[in-house]
Amino acid sequence: MLDDGDLDDFDADVTEMVSDNKPKLFAVVLEYGNQVDAQIVAWGIALDEHAYMTTVDGRNQYALAHAENALRYIRHRPEATPRLVWAA
Repeated sequence: MLDDGDLDDFDADVTEMVSDNKPKLFAVVLEYGNQVDAQIVAWGIALDEHAYMTTVDGRNQYALAHAENALRYIRHRPEATPRLVWAA
């Protein structure tokens, strides 16, 4: 049986493991014109081996090999530029 000190150490180890392996959050933003306007069109999470993305309206969901591939799936007008933005 673990004593309280061992449980505290274990909890700290688990917390560190979760922090070290947390997914990275990203958004796909459409930029209009030369820094005129922008709109978030999708959100995603990137893990070590793959990523997931969903459009903000929830209609489309994607399993991706890499987060950067998200830009391939966003429809946009010629005057808009899709951009991957990592959340802080």
